[in-house]
Amino acid sequence: MRIPYSKLKAELQLILEVHGMSRDRAAICAGIFSDNSRDGVYSHGLNRFPTFIQMLKDGLVKPMAEPERIAKNGAMEQWDGQLAPGMYTATLAMDRAIDLAREFGLGAVAVRNTNHWMRGGTYGWQAADAGCIGFCTTNTIANMPPWGGTEPTLGNNPLVLAVPRAKGHVVLDMALSQYSYGKMQEYALKEEELPLAGGYDEYGELSRNPTKIREAERPLPIGYWKGSGLSLVLDVLVASLSGGRTVAQISSEAQEAGVSQFFLCMHTPFLDDQICDQIIEFTKTSAPVKTDGKIRYPGESTLHTRQENEAKGIPVDHAIWEQVRKM
Repeated sequence: MRIPYSKLKAELQLILEVHGMSRDRAAICAGIFSDNSRDGVYSHGLNRFPTFIQMLKDGLVKPMAEPERIAKNGAMEQWDGQLAPGMYTATLAMDRAIDLAREFGLGAVAVRNTNHWMRGGTYGWQAADAGCIGFCTTNTIANMPPWGGTEPTLGNNPLVLAVPRAKGHVVLDMALSQYSYGKMQEYALKEEELPLAGGYDEYGELSRNPTKIREAERPLPIGYWKGSGLSLVLDVLVASLSGGRTVAQISSEAQEAGVSQFFLCMHTPFLDDQICDQIIEFTKTSAPVKTDGKIRYPGESTLHTRQENEAKGIPVDHAIWEQVRKM
């Protein structure tokens, strides 16, 4: 089932307004949910919308709270998100980091007491569209064991790195598990196994079954101990710079709210697209493993999916779409 982008956004915006958002703020948040589905990140688009509405109902997200700056040091600012919608706060924070970068060359905003930003790549694309190199990261509730452990005490703290490019931005958007929880949900909804082992089941056996991995809360860290270490360091970074909550503090409550985030921009008018093009071209000279396989740079698949879904309509899960329409 496919629906036009405009129909999806209008429906989501109306629901958000019913649940207490102003028209302008609802438009921003509905646009991000719709953009995520348009770009193929269905787990943080329409599929995530019912969860977001429930968090509004539960008071974990304050629909009209306004983030505020609480400290400034040169090109770096510290904000309190006031539990406003995470997508709204992240959009403002990246916009501010862009403005600071244009003034100082570098600009950074650390945010505490904010909420889930949905797809982290959204803010990488935002920076790249503004002609800036962008970096951002967030911590999460504990949902991944450290390397050598069995209980989740690390967040699956994603990181995003984006480089502007005329032929198509390079945007790396990655969770720190082999498969994000959202991606595992997509495979589960399609009743498909993961292409590669993505974590451990309840018996401690490597598994390709997304449902069993999610139930066990034992996704496999990328690079094993390296991904485990990176997750810990990112938690230190975002919580220390923002003065916000750590993974342990976020995990003391039943639901994920009040997370810490960091946004960094570099304004680089002297960035040479040709260097990036040369790197991509050389990378693609490697022979694909499969005869019909393709080697793609980070962000290339997103552009391909975006163009296809803009032309054909956005694929939606029928059950979730009907659930949302009744909200």
